[in-house]
Amino acid sequence: MADQGKFAILGFTPARTILFLVFAAVVVLSPMVLYPIFLMKIYCFIIFACAYNLLLGYTGLMSFGHAAFFGMGAYLCGHAATQWGLPFELAVLAGTLFAGALGAVFGWIAIRRQGLYFAMITLALAQMVYFIALKAPFTGGEDGIQSVPRGTLLGIVDLGNDTALYWMMSVIVLGVLVLYNRIVHSPFGQVLRAIGNNAERAKSLGYDVDRFKLVSFTLSAALSGFAASLKTVIFGIATLTDVSVTATTEVVLITLVGGIGTIFGPVAGAYLVLALEHFLAPYGPWVLLIQGVVFVAFVLVFRQGLVGGLQRLWKEPL
Repeated sequence: MADQGKFAILGFTPARTILFLVFAAVVVLSPMVLYPIFLMKIYCFIIFACAYNLLLGYTGLMSFGHAAFFGMGAYLCGHAATQWGLPFELAVLAGTLFAGALGAVFGWIAIRRQGLYFAMITLALAQMVYFIALKAPFTGGEDGIQSVPRGTLLGIVDLGNDTALYWMMSVIVLGVLVLYNRIVHSPFGQVLRAIGNNAERAKSLGYDVDRFKLVSFTLSAALSGFAASLKTVIFGIATLTDVSVTATTEVVLITLVGGIGTIFGPVAGAYLVLALEHFLAPYGPWVLLIQGVVFVAFVLVFRQGLVGGLQRLWKEPL
């Protein structure tokens, strides 16, 4: 790869280290100017976009059904906390594991096809999950699961305090970014990129392509469920919106705007897309129009996304 042979720790080259430190500084300073709850929502979607980019940007699989993992992770976390009385850590773990298990099943079904057929299968499966979420008693139907308690971290830190919750989320999002970068630049990640570039060639080299695709799909689903579980704890609610096609559309837009197949694309994309939604919310339906214009602009003009364009100028993988 382009960055092989250069100085790197855990997959961080000097260029990526600089961007990571800039992001860390933004995370530390942001609460001084922005509402912590809004920032934590961005961090949840950064994690969600990292999960999606692992599948699309590196494995080359376009999924239209990631809302299923995001939504069911949210529901299981909320149900575990409200009905089973599980503490914060176990509730989030329950949502993550269930999303991963669902991803393993869906992946086993979907990877038998490629391209558009793969995408359509994931969409069909996600729509089935949406119908189940709408009708199943444990999801609360159109009301969702409400009043999800935040609880405490390790029985010590009160997460009901927004400041404490924010710093916990800050550590988590930075840790996920380190993990995501490490996965991408590990031998496993190199195989995923080889599959994304040319699956037939990877198969000819002796790699079990379907197995790697399934592992990638499962990891992506689990990380999506993790993001949704955290979001459920932050906002205290899991709703049909989390499992609807809107969630998939949003993460696709974030990935496209930030830069497909880049480490920091999910970060840039989440900040831009969610900032547009937040600050243009008073204009109602115009938000959708502006999102559509942004989407078309990036498809036609900025095809490599924000970080992809910076990567081309810097001549360094980011």
